[in-house]
Amino acid sequence: MDLAPPRRNSNAADADDVQILEPLCAVFRRHLKKDGQKYTPERAQILDTILRFDDVFQAEKLQETLRTEGRRVSKATIYRTIKLLQDAGIIQQVLFDAEQAHYQLAYGRRPCDLIIRVDTGEIESIEAPELIALRDRLCAERGLRPQGHRLIIYAMGDEVTGA
Repeated sequence: MDLAPPRRNSNAADADDVQILEPLCAVFRRHLKKDGQKYTPERAQILDTILRFDDVFQAEKLQETLRTEGRRVSKATIYRTIKLLQDAGIIQQVLFDAEQAHYQLAYGRRPCDLIIRVDTGEIESIEAPELIALRDRLCAERGLRPQGHRLIIYAMGDEVTGA
């Protein structure tokens, strides 16, 4: 499963790049059913909230957003649902340090690489088509099909390093 997002272009040359993806709630429901679990209103609220995040998020941010919107979901339910969403391939965990885990939406999206400023904690998502091309070439040379990738660059600003 390639994690590239669907593209909506009217250009006929790009027609081969368009993918039809089923709604993520259907993907999640199927995964839960396979494991003998239910798609509860709380799980639906968590998935809906995650889909509205533009970038990387933490479980605490998810909980805060749900509370702000008046949705009552326990912390335990949030963490269990995050694990289920990871298992379903809908989100992926991005570890920055031993203290915190961050997550990002993965299903139906192009690989999202990150630059993390270790001096400020700022996180920037980047797109690197040349990296995708390199990944694809390296896999093809070995008779493999890429299933995705993750690149995280840890950096410091010049004002900190004294350069």
